[in-house]
Amino acid sequence: MKYFITLLVLLSFGLMIYGFSLDENQEDLANKYIGSGTLLLFLVAMPLFLIKESKGKKMKDYMLTDENVRKMQGKPPKKEGFE
Repeated sequence: MKYFITLLVLLSFGLMIYGFSLDENQEDLANKYIGSGTLLLFLVAMPLFLIKESKGKKMKDYMLTDENVRKMQGKPPKKEGFE
């Protein structure tokens, strides 16, 4: 999977670079290459990378809950109940 994502990223950058290197008289074709490279990068490669890297991680650890904020500040966790 790692190599497939790397291949997609390189392919998308290659498409964008090729699109920018085309002559001015081929502007429509250049825009298609640049656009398809951008779409490939952001709509295919990035979600695949994020899915691969976030596998096995708890989403709760990355959210700003009251408990996590207190941990970052070095304060003891808030006790549940009436005080």
